[in-house]
Amino acid sequence: MKAIVVEKDQPARVASFDPAGLMPGEVTIRVSHSTLNYKDGLALTGKAPILRRFPMIPGIDLAGVVESSSSEDWKAGDPVLVTGWGMGESHHGGFAQLARVPAAWPVRIPDGLDAATAMAVGTAGFTAMLCLLALERYGARPGDGPVLVTGAAGGVGSVAISLLAKNGWHVIASTGRPSEAEYLKGLGAAEIIDRAELSSPGKPLGKERWAAAVDSVGSHTLANVLSQTKRGGAVTACGLAQGMDLPGSVAPFILRNVALLGVDSVMCPTPLRVQAWERLSRDLDRAHFASLTQTIGLDEVMAAARKILAGEVRGRTVIEI
Repeated sequence: MKAIVVEKDQPARVASFDPAGLMPGEVTIRVSHSTLNYKDGLALTGKAPILRRFPMIPGIDLAGVVESSSSEDWKAGDPVLVTGWGMGESHHGGFAQLARVPAAWPVRIPDGLDAATAMAVGTAGFTAMLCLLALERYGARPGDGPVLVTGAAGGVGSVAISLLAKNGWHVIASTGRPSEAEYLKGLGAAEIIDRAELSSPGKPLGKERWAAAVDSVGSHTLANVLSQTKRGGAVTACGLAQGMDLPGSVAPFILRNVALLGVDSVMCPTPLRVQAWERLSRDLDRAHFASLTQTIGLDEVMAAARKILAGEVRGRTVIEI
């Protein structure tokens, strides 16, 4: 089969791969689509130690149909998607024509979605929905005030803006790309701010500006987001584009009762995965997704990986396998 393969200390390449080399699992999937996430860019370029074993087929997302299954939970022809679970890191991933995974990993593609649209959502959109669900579980509501989205032009940010706006929130989008202002407003952003307002060291407490936030950036940005969150507000943290550190203080937590909600999409339990994808099938704005999605072939993935790390990719990139 055709796949992107990474060998230790060698660049990723499109190669022929024997399906007999796939890892153990009850379900074999004929992959029709995958997607390119920031983590995939790191894995493909070796910019971070994402890959845990070699050789490895990267790709943390995939969608397609079940080709064969030894589990009674799945049968041939079932439309499925898989995200996370270490796929594309320690288990062969989605940048291939076939994948073999444990029966507990797939989620049935909900009615109203197809494989291509599911991968336009991918881990980034799935994470954005997990952030929205976390804010709702906490009790945050649009009437509380604006919601901030950092890394707004990226995959998580773009989908988060669309979902939050669809659910009635006044969205403030933070971006370092002023040229994307019209694109972000088209997704539903009501205001645009420069990421420079948040990316440098700031005060332990700042002026209260938003009631909630979705942050995929981390580091000084997340510290400043917390310091400017309104009393009783909540911030979801789901990424580290600026850094893994959190150089802030406890002031927002003990003086304003601000909550920091961690969001992990990789090991997310199956019931929450199903809930998130069912909600995505209802809340997706198809027009928005058409504007934020580009489609490429497997041979174009390496060039796209370099661009996503350079911050030159808008929205979502679907890979047609």
